[in-house]
Amino acid sequence: MTQWEGKSKGTPLGYRIFVAVLSTVGLYPAYFLLVFVVFYYFLFSFRTSKHSYLFFRKRCGYGMIRSIAMVYWSYFMIGQSLIDKVAVMSGLSDKFTHTSNGSENLVCMAEKKRGAILLGAHLGNWEIAGHFITKYDTMVNILIFDGEHEKIKGYIDSVTGGKRFKMIPIKGDLSHVYLMSEALMRGETICMHADRFLPGNRTLPVPFFGEDALFPMGPFQLVRALKAPYTYVYGVKTGPMHYDFYARPPREVNDFANIESMMKDYVSDLESMARKCPGQWFNYYEFWAK
Repeated sequence: MTQWEGKSKGTPLGYRIFVAVLSTVGLYPAYFLLVFVVFYYFLFSFRTSKHSYLFFRKRCGYGMIRSIAMVYWSYFMIGQSLIDKVAVMSGLSDKFTHTSNGSENLVCMAEKKRGAILLGAHLGNWEIAGHFITKYDTMVNILIFDGEHEKIKGYIDSVTGGKRFKMIPIKGDLSHVYLMSEALMRGETICMHADRFLPGNRTLPVPFFGEDALFPMGPFQLVRALKAPYTYVYGVKTGPMHYDFYARPPREVNDFANIESMMKDYVSDLESMARKCPGQWFNYYEFWAK
């Protein structure tokens, strides 16, 4: 069974090449170079390509040719996502436009000064969404699995000047829970993904694209324990230099909050977004593994 390993692919050399192209000739030439890089991954990353193909073929109901084309397109979109992230964090955010769908929900949550938890997914461009969120007069804290390759992280940070928000690494001693609680007490925002888990994490099967898939309980247990208002956010690319940002209406937590119902609500909303832009669903492993 293929599981997510808690880290992303790529090499420092690959990042250096794209950053060099981006800084010297701009975004569109970087996208052009990406065409050839993606073709390499399309041909030689059989395992991830297989799972991506099955997602389009079985879950989305596409024909064989369209499914193959969508695998390539998905690789191309995640490559653009990386390039756009570096561009925005390097001070080129004026190159991009965005449309906000539900920005009033974030404004409302920020004005209450109670803090907020934003649940996202590996769909679209999470870093771009985080950049948009910083515009709503709130400090943003990102809860992360510290599974990225350290050399790649260090190189990207050296190019971009570091993340423009705080990082809260998930640790076995549960120190991240205390850091989250303190951030909420200061009225800050916490962002985290809720669609992936590492082996050994507690999960629940939830209907997703017509079949039960395992989702992590941890994010929802944290939301219930911290009792902060929460919602779902996404940032998806809808044009060469344009993103649509989505923020759903806030949810409240009480003493009788049910983890299963919270998860079903989140997964239902996630499925609606994944159906809307399936080429930006970036989970290249056996997501529906039993």
